[in-house]
Amino acid sequence: MLLKFSNWIVFDIFGLASGSRLGEALSFFIYDTVKILFLLFVIIFVIGVIRSYLPQHKLKLWLNKKGFNAYFFAALLGAVTPFCSCSSIPIFIGMVSAGISLGVTFTFLIVSPLINEYLVVLMAASFGWKIAVLYVISGLTIGITAGIILGKLRLEKYINTDLFTNQYDVDNTTTEYPDFNSHLKYGYNEALSITIKIWYWVVVGVGVGAFIHNYVPQETIQSIIEKAGVFGVPVAIILGVPMYGSCAAIVPIAVALFQKGVPLGTALSFMMAIAALSIPEAIMLRRAIKLQLILIFFAITTVAIIITGYLFNILQVLMF
Repeated sequence: MLLKFSNWIVFDIFGLASGSRLGEALSFFIYDTVKILFLLFVIIFVIGVIRSYLPQHKLKLWLNKKGFNAYFFAALLGAVTPFCSCSSIPIFIGMVSAGISLGVTFTFLIVSPLINEYLVVLMAASFGWKIAVLYVISGLTIGITAGIILGKLRLEKYINTDLFTNQYDVDNTTTEYPDFNSHLKYGYNEALSITIKIWYWVVVGVGVGAFIHNYVPQETIQSIIEKAGVFGVPVAIILGVPMYGSCAAIVPIAVALFQKGVPLGTALSFMMAIAALSIPEAIMLRRAIKLQLILIFFAITTVAIIITGYLFNILQVLMF
């Protein structure tokens, strides 16, 4: 319905030609902006209401006791949420505002765009079930490992605390909520506060993504990857990061690369870089966390994807 609405605005109201780059970019921009802002408000509202029932210090204590399980459950949550990297950010922000460990929240943020049910089906149809299962395992491993490393580094100082006033300035253990409406009001106020503070970053991020999505020549990128040789994996990641899209949307590109002789791990690395690391994602994250943390997050995830890519290349040699 939302896609039909954005197409109606662009092609019927604005009168742009269907299939034109400008028209498709503008439709993409309207669709993703509305979707992400809606998700941002609704998810933070729901988490805010839940938080009003859970004293903050008890929530943190519970999560700290969970240890590895917290990372594992965050990875599973990411795997069952069919979002691209930018659409996962509202949940990431909601988790941070709820006081959940930074490493755990990053585990979710990494896994969510990498793994979902329709991607597994596409992977199985394109590469076979063995590769699909191994890909899922690798995606979970990347997310959990990167999350644990980020958690161990104690990087909370790089969170923009002004975005989370309820989290850092208010101790909700002393706040009383006499009825259900007061819980709803708390969630609404938190969602409205964060949405107002971050909406323009969403607009800028989606705008960049819309441009890249419709104007970056995929044929040129494909040619560069094919010629990269042994350095294909890092080159594929470098080329993938500026692009924007979900794994399911770019599985056909990975398949095309593989069919043209690009090693399996290189093709999958390109796909994972597009899904888990993107410039629009970095722009949106910039409002919630400082640049230093974004760079650390990207660096750790990039290294993990590089290792995974080369492992898949070795596996391809052993299997075929």
